[in-house]
Amino acid sequence: MAYLIYGFYISQVNYSVIPPELKREHPEGYYDYRGVTNVRTELSNGSSSPVDVISEAKLAGLDFIILTDINQFDHSESINGYHGNLLVMNEGEYSYLDSRLLHYSLEKESLPESPGEVSVYFTDLLSQKNSDHKDSLLVLARPFNNGATWTGPYPPGLDGIEIVNPKSISEDAWRRSKLSVFWSFIVYPFSPRYAFLRLFREPSDELALWDKLSSEHHTTGFGGADASARAIPWAGALIKFPSYHTSFEITSNHVLLNSELTGNYAKDRQKIFTALKRGNFYVSLDILGDPRGFISKIVDKDKTYLMGETLPYKKGLHLQASLPTKPNDFFEFIVYKNGEKDFISNDQAINYEVKSPGVYRIVVRVSPTLPLPDGKKWISWIYTNTFTIQ
Repeated sequence: MAYLIYGFYISQVNYSVIPPELKREHPEGYYDYRGVTNVRTELSNGSSSPVDVISEAKLAGLDFIILTDINQFDHSESINGYHGNLLVMNEGEYSYLDSRLLHYSLEKESLPESPGEVSVYFTDLLSQKNSDHKDSLLVLARPFNNGATWTGPYPPGLDGIEIVNPKSISEDAWRRSKLSVFWSFIVYPFSPRYAFLRLFREPSDELALWDKLSSEHHTTGFGGADASARAIPWAGALIKFPSYHTSFEITSNHVLLNSELTGNYAKDRQKIFTALKRGNFYVSLDILGDPRGFISKIVDKDKTYLMGETLPYKKGLHLQASLPTKPNDFFEFIVYKNGEKDFISNDQAINYEVKSPGVYRIVVRVSPTLPLPDGKKWISWIYTNTFTIQ
């Protein structure tokens, strides 16, 4: 009885830091499209068919989804395309040395066709500058996964790394406190949002690696859903845990485009791919609320540069960012320069003067009140991609 009463209590708590009924508007001058990457189906180690996964993505209100089944060398082109208003891209995740690489390509004929070709193919791509293979995108999945960790120096051809991954966060929580994870498992049926939020801890190692790589060459930060609905060995047979729908609501990548998606698959796929390649997007824990309407840009008089861009330093540059509405809870903007905190603000919009070259990025943190026994907790809500000012 006590368990049911507590479950009812936590199920009634509003975990959104902004009013959920707020109408979501695109930021002025841009279009914000929300999507997830690193998603697996029953074609590899996921628990549902591609059709069912796509249905869950549509229910979650996504604009695009990138399926990345593991070591699938024969991609089904029939999956690619628009499914209602959802743009679906069928790409891949591959074992490479001791790591896993997410690979997106605009040239399907260039994909490896067997395990033996993977090593040669990726070694060649990684040895080039990432700007030299414009039709390919290579992202290191879960950089500090115990079972698949990168060894040796990071190559110049690596386009990006996952900076936020719910599975990595949960596994880190398991190493810190198995009892805490067990409690989240117990409360999950009543509130999947609370079950995850109470386990969240800043992915400091991933962010530190990202800052290091960004100082050497352009490196994009991704939020990976790591969705398979098979977090426990028997989940695929008995229950789908956590559900695809839940995974799609935890973290996503918000791509900012200058023009709308039109419904033309080939052209829209090119737009999304290019934005991901350049880093014209931000990573969000949408489980705290959909931040659509958020914008971060560098303004140089009449010119504007989106996150992910590289530009020369000059006097008069300003890094601007704003939220669509003021959060219900305590919040703060943090501007990082070369991996170090350089500016903090509690305003809904900031206008930060850039006084020297460097690599800049923004984090928006919020402090919601979680149900007992947790209480107040600082959680990073938004991570922008970097601005490189030379």
